Amino acid sequence: MRAAIYGAGSLGTILGAFITRKGGEIELINRNKAHIAALQEKGAQVVGTLEFTQAVKAYTPDEMSGTYDIIFLMTKQQQNAEVVAFLKDFLAEDGVIVTLQNGIPELQIGEIVGENRVLGCTVAWGATMQGPGVCELTSAPDSLTFSLGSLSKTPNKRLPEVKTLLEMMGPVEVDENFIGTRWSKLLINASFSGMSAVLGCTFGEAAGNKASRKYVQALIKECIDVCATAGIKIEPVQGKDIVKLLDYHGPVKKAVSFFIIPIAIRKHARLKASMLQDLEKGKKTEVDAINGVVCAFGRKVGCPTPVNDKVVEIIHRIEAGELKASFDNLKLF
Repeated sequence: MRAAIYGAGSLGTILGAFITRKGGEIELINRNKAHIAALQEKGAQVVGTLEFTQAVKAYTPDEMSGTYDIIFLMTKQQQNAEVVAFLKDFLAEDGVIVTLQNGIPELQIGEIVGENRVLGCTVAWGATMQGPGVCELTSAPDSLTFSLGSLSKTPNKRLPEVKTLLEMMGPVEVDENFIGTRWSKLLINASFSGMSAVLGCTFGEAAGNKASRKYVQALIKECIDVCATAGIKIEPVQGKDIVKLLDYHGPVKKAVSFFIIPIAIRKHARLKASMLQDLEKGKKTEVDAINGVVCAFGRKVGCPTPVNDKVVEIIHRIEAGELKASFDNLKLF
């Protein structure tokens, strides 16, 4: 079996380091030549909540050859049409693309390579690129979990092999209701990542500040309401039922939900949204594939999403240079 992580940035580098450390065979592929050179020369340096250095196999896309049985896809979704069309020629006839991206990317990828050649995976931990070859793990070591599944009724036969590779880093749950799992991760990204990017802060800071927490709570509520309207059951995250904990229909439960939010995110308090990392580098973000998806589903099922709409608007204004990521942006809601 031949496997690769395509788009091995902060998350992919750490995943590849864990897999290699446990004796798995995997190639890390990234267009960033400085990052690949550092990985080749010094290995993957993991810092943060865990620290170790691991020699890895790392290449640039132009160095790829042959075919792969499993390709973990970890690039930004804006590039999916182009990237997946490129990867199709490197995918074995019975191979599978496993998307570890945000949002609900399986639909688009399935249109290119076939629905049964796509698996989806949600990642319950975060990381930040500190420099070429150096990646910070920002989540607690006991939160390194994955949820794996498929939107197809006949999942790819390589699912057990994918699960085995991922388990070299942490526990993997295979979900039958994978669309519900996607929405549980989308809820977290839309609320905590969305506000992290708008405010220029970590998840913990967005949840800890009472003024910003009000909007984190509103973002969560909009996601729950959209799913309820659409008939989608949101799956638990790491054993915690998000809807039971954070949904509300009256002032008492709303107050309880507000109190719980910082506690619910404490294991990931140090996490800085990948969207914020993109903004800091002057890059376009995935906001349309995160908060924008919530807005689109809301319009489709007739459920208003005004706070998600505002997050999309603010982040696009930051991308355009009209605003800066700052707590000052709270006054725009």
